[in-house]
Amino acid sequence: MVDKITANEILERLRTLKPELEERYALDRIGIFGSVAREENRPTSDIDIVVYMPPDLLKRVRLKAELEKLFGREVGLIRYRDSLNPYLKARIDREAIYV
Repeated sequence: MVDKITANEILERLRTLKPELEERYALDRIGIFGSVAREENRPTSDIDIVVYMPPDLLKRVRLKAELEKLFGREVGLIRYRDSLNPYLKARIDREAIYV
């Protein structure tokens, strides 16, 4: 069984890894949102992560795989952009916690 992971644990890991992620993926910002950010997640919940990075599908796929390996669970990775669905964008704007 997978243990529940807290927002603070995720943010600490991301904070530690951020310099490497910035270099490898041209990442500007990274944060969490959704059930984990609201501390409503369960042991089986995915981790919703928002990133500010250039539109490079291959890098985004690699980053998602790296984060899933790091956290040992599925990651929902969203690249924040102007054309993002307005409802999702508003939710991210309201909930996101950045490192």
